[in-house]
Amino acid sequence: MCGIVGYTGKQQATPILLDGLERLEYRGYDSAGICVSAGGDLHPVKSKGRLQALKEKVNRQPAVAGQCGIGHTRWATHGAPSDENSHPHLSNSGKIALVHNGIIENESVLRRWLLERGYTFLSETDSEVAANLVDYYYRQEGDFLKAGQMALARIKGSYAFGILCADLPGKILCAKQDSPLIFGFGEGENLIASDVPAILKYTQTVTYLDDGEMALFDGDSVQFFDRDGKPVEKQKETIRWGLSDAERGGFAHFMLKEIFDQPAALRDTISPRIRDGRIVLDGVDFAPEYLRNLRKICLVACGSSYYVSTVAKYTFEKLCRVPTEAFLASEFRYGDPVVDQRDLVIVISQSGETADTLAALREAKRRGARTLAIVNVVGSAIAKAADQTIYTWAGPEIAVATTKAFTTQLGVIYLLALEMARTLQTLRAEDYRAYLRELERLPDVIGQVLTPENLVKLRAFARRWADREHAFYIGRNLDSCICMEASLKLKEIAYLHSEAYAAGELKHGPISLIEQGTLVVALATAEELFDKTMANIQGVIARGADVLCVTVDALADRAAGQVAQVFTVPEVLPLFQPSVTLIPMQLFAYYVAVERGCDVDKPRNLAKSVTVE
Repeated sequence: MCGIVGYTGKQQATPILLDGLERLEYRGYDSAGICVSAGGDLHPVKSKGRLQALKEKVNRQPAVAGQCGIGHTRWATHGAPSDENSHPHLSNSGKIALVHNGIIENESVLRRWLLERGYTFLSETDSEVAANLVDYYYRQEGDFLKAGQMALARIKGSYAFGILCADLPGKILCAKQDSPLIFGFGEGENLIASDVPAILKYTQTVTYLDDGEMALFDGDSVQFFDRDGKPVEKQKETIRWGLSDAERGGFAHFMLKEIFDQPAALRDTISPRIRDGRIVLDGVDFAPEYLRNLRKICLVACGSSYYVSTVAKYTFEKLCRVPTEAFLASEFRYGDPVVDQRDLVIVISQSGETADTLAALREAKRRGARTLAIVNVVGSAIAKAADQTIYTWAGPEIAVATTKAFTTQLGVIYLLALEMARTLQTLRAEDYRAYLRELERLPDVIGQVLTPENLVKLRAFARRWADREHAFYIGRNLDSCICMEASLKLKEIAYLHSEAYAAGELKHGPISLIEQGTLVVALATAEELFDKTMANIQGVIARGADVLCVTVDALADRAAGQVAQVFTVPEVLPLFQPSVTLIPMQLFAYYVAVERGCDVDKPRNLAKSVTVE
């Protein structure tokens, strides 16, 4: 949530800041603003609402010829969305401008302290407190860098800051603690941003600030410092993907493009890690003795990544015979978890910056557990904090509702579980080889779902049911896991009330919600559970439900005639079936959202990267 961009160099800053903010829209926001440094003054422009409102406001004002500036998209925490609460914030003196992602936990203490020293506040935000705190120390010390260091020493909480000083045109000060911040090295220009897409047009050479680090830079040079003010050397990294990967490429929405990206993204995640008939997870090494002594596996994640964890529970227990639990990251550390050095804690996060997941990871480490992260973003906070990391090579995911991140996370789970099973010898050699063959063909099977004929069918289903007020997803075993993710997608982007239940639980309460015309999407892909699921389907049909049944080709005839509609998917080995069944559920949610006129890529109230609790 929230996005920061900063630029200093030889070009006009305003169009670069606006372009960068546009590429960060997917993070979620309700207001936006920029501030340009020019002629010894700071020129802020900010507006509640979408970025277009800010652009129109900028165009109505005289152009500011400045080559240094900062920009921000805000997702409201302290104070409602408004022009006053939007960033950047100016200090009382007008000397300091600041943008901020994160939460200042001691803002009320600092606010009172500043009020006692004559400062006033125009907004309800904690971020304005930070701007005035830097201003106070700048007036005391006359040194911009030292003022920033002294202010940060007093701030408790999470932050990524971009700060301007009117007396130092061309200079930007930035700092990071528990919120992402990337530095981009250009030619005669340098940039900062919350995420790579904002700066990819100008450079592919970056470094990731670590917690407690600061940087002071202009267009020609940069100095990095640790939290004690000591200079540090940063390693440059090259972004592996290009700007075209972060653009729609002719698709109506990023979400639709990213659904179609999934075969390639999964192949990029899996193929390099299968060599000569073996899985090779570079940088991840579990000794046989460690795995044999493992008490349990704990999977910790939020949102869609949590639903990946529910699939992973079945996968690890089936293949490795190790007790496995899935935890919501937001609850994990508050439940006094029973974990220690005998346990493996696997945390899953698309962004690698999810606040609850990062906090859970740190709690697991504090208790002595070994930690493994599955993330998509190189250099992210979770990747750095975990003992070991496996990256999903999904490329950029711009739509707020995840698609290919989910698919590639599942791909990593399959790889990891199979390799652990081989080490533990809980899987016969011939079965291991069969799973590998199936895993290697999985991207092609997913591609078989994305045919024009299937798109037409799913669009027709969406038109038929888009006006319903309620939807329910039911399934058993692994199907029930995909039901949860499918239901979430419908809620996220179509704003349609939706719930997911294990089909066998219907009779324990949820069936009371079924009435004439209720939409029920039933997943029934496992042959051994098909008849039981169909019995549950008959129960909701008897109460007036319209049922869309998703099953495999071999079971289609048994479902036809019993339900309103049947949609079939290719069959793969049961453990991998969730990856295939998921695809039509993503498309169904997408088309329902389109039919309902929703903003598919930027659903209301949601953020891509949730960096606060």
